[in-house]
Formats: sequence, structure tokens, C-alpha cells
Amino acid sequence: MEQTYFRKGFGLKKELRPLIDAEYQSALVERIRSRGYTDAFGDVTVRLAQEFGFCYGVDRAVDYAYETVHKFPDRPIHLVGEIIHNPHVNQRMTDMGISFIYPDAAGAFDFSHLTPEDVVILPAFGVTLHDFEDLKKIGCILVDTTCGSVLHVWKRVEKYAKDGFTAVIHGKYTHEESRATASQVNKHEGGTYIIVRNMKEGELLFDYIAKRPGHLSREAFIAHFALKASNGFDPDVHLEHIGVANQTTMLAKESLAIGWKVHEAMVEQFGEEHASTHFRSFGTICSATQERQDAVADMMEEPPDIMLVIGGYNSSNTNHLAHLCRQHTTTFHVEDAKCIDVEVGMIRHKVELDPTAPEVQDIDWLPTGPFSLGITAGASTPNNKIGEALLRVLRIRGIEVELEEPQPA
Repeated sequence: MEQTYFRKGFGLKKELRPLIDAEYQSALVERIRSRGYTDAFGDVTVRLAQEFGFCYGVDRAVDYAYETVHKFPDRPIHLVGEIIHNPHVNQRMTDMGISFIYPDAAGAFDFSHLTPEDVVILPAFGVTLHDFEDLKKIGCILVDTTCGSVLHVWKRVEKYAKDGFTAVIHGKYTHEESRATASQVNKHEGGTYIIVRNMKEGELLFDYIAKRPGHLSREAFIAHFALKASNGFDPDVHLEHIGVANQTTMLAKESLAIGWKVHEAMVEQFGEEHASTHFRSFGTICSATQERQDAVADMMEEPPDIMLVIGGYNSSNTNHLAHLCRQHTTTFHVEDAKCIDVEVGMIRHKVELDPTAPEVQDIDWLPTGPFSLGITAGASTPNNKIGEALLRVLRIRGIEVELEEPQPA
């Protein structure tokens, strides 16, 4: 019988590595890294965060996509959603002949056109339990690139459900990863979850648990979290036992703080002894997310004059890096190097944490005299896009850089 599920690639990584490196690496970025993450270009001092760009999980997902195309040259290949949240990488998937299956407004996927002859790549964020089972029933070949850090969270959430604990998930309820994580409770009958976006929304949860003055009524609570909780969620029943988890790309400090606040509310309402047996929290922070946030925090101890954050506008971890930087210095979050117009010296960028926020435009955004430029990038941003963005900034200042390898304009 033909094998239809692959999670460890096809043994083509070594063969394809030169091609992938040529498409995603940057001689300019490597030069700065080799010089202690700081380099001078004319009157511009460039500082790179010491952790930035592709993480292991993204690197692996991209590798597997390339391997899949080479392994199955004569089969239709599809991708559930986006492999990662980076427009350049997703465009390369399209260029290689991979077709994208996008969800509808409610987040549901239509797989009715697929057959056992098709190959389907599951993204680094993973897919819901329901979608995975539907794809298995079709019998198509599945190439699973789900990140190991995401799988770690899934195991915690599944264990919560098995033991009768509600999973309180810090994340965005519309995000593919959070939807996939929440679905893990369905592996056990009666499994429940609730998703909170941030500390502000978390306060609604904390106040309800502790029955603080002014907390939402049961009906108002259910209405507010209607799309963010499991079917039939009853706060008076399902908040008695709680296990905390998170979307791996959220702000690590906020995830930890939300967990502590849940525990604090349970102690306030029921006492320390009750909380000790009715509350669970495990380390489900992605190490790559943590490292990139820590690297930005280190840079902000002596903030650069300008901070450039590069990555998809719908990339959660990139948005959070930009949010951290804005608290310390002038920050520009650009989706791609194309957001920087060399001819007129203009930059298009996003100024809010909300991924749906519109771009704004600024002209004469660079200081007139010598300045320091800090750069970081989300975990789904390849080095070549970082290098291209930097080249455009330098060209606005009339600075040309000679490299051993040519860089795209």
C-alpha cells in the first residue's frame, strides 16, 4: 500500500539546500552578522538583532515544500492556507506550481475538489483536527510541516481535555494556529477551550472567575466569547478546572502574565488549596519566538535611532516584535523591501499591532545626519528580503554597497 502521510521529509534536503540558499540567503546580512551584528555604511550604523528571521520550524516547512515539489513532479500539489506568513515565500510556492486552498470567512476549508491523486502540504501552523481527518478520508498524500513547538502545545491541550481541564489559550481566535490548537480538545469527549486575545480581554475572564464587582453576567460572558470558545461553553461549569496554553507566536511575557492572572483569580475565589489542584500551566512558549523577543529587548537597552522590522503584516510574531520596538524608538514595520521606494524616499508601513490595520506612508522618514539603524525580522522572513530592504534604505542615502554576490533590487 502506498504511504500517504509524511512528516520527516523525503531525504532531499542536502540535494536541494544549494537551491534554497540561493533563493533565500543574503551576502549583505551574512557580512553584518560576521562583523558582530554591527556594520557601518557611510554615516549609517546598522545593527542587526542577534536573533532574527527564519526559525527552525519555518526553515523545515520551506525545505519540505521544496522536497515535495521534487518528489511528486507529476502530481497536483496543494497547500492548506499559507505555509508561513510571508508574501515572498508564499509567492515562491505559487511559482513552483503549488496551489493554495484558502478558508472561507468562517475559517472553513473546502476539500471537495481533492482526490487520492493529489498531494496536500499542511502548513507550519498545523490544521484543525477536523480538517486533518477530512483529508485522511480523501486518501490524498499528506506532507505535514507542522512545527514541533506547535505540536508541543497541542499535547498539553489534549492532556488538559483528557483530564477534564478547560484549555485557556492566549491567542487570536481567527489565527490558523490557535484554531488548530483549540481543536485538540476534541480528541476527548467533552473537551473545552476558550481563547483570549490579550490581557485586556483576559480581564473579562479573570473578573468572572473571581466574581469581582462589575464582572460580566453569564449571558454576556457567553455572548462575548461565542466565537472564541468550544460549543456549549458554560463559564459556571467549565472554568472550575483550567489549564493555560498559548499560540506560540504571542508575546511571551503576556502569555505568562495571563497564566498568572488566571491562577490569581482562582486563589481569590476558591483559595490556594483549590487552585493548586484545579489550575495547570506548562511552558508552551516557542523558544524561537522567545529568542527573537529577547534579542529585541537587548537592542532596546541602547535603542537605535530608527528600527526597521521586516515581515508579513499577518505574521503574529512580526507584529509583536514591532510592538516591542515602538515602546523604545521610532519603528517602521514593512512587509517587504518593496515598501521602501528609493526614487522618492518614501516608506509604506504599518503602525498598529492589528494585522488588518492599513498601511501609512512617510516621506523624509530618515534622519538628515548620521544615525543608527536597527533591523530585525519575523521568524517567517528570509534573509534575502532583509538584505534587499537594507540596500534600499542605504540607496536613499546615496550609499552603494559592493557585495561578492549580486542582490536583487
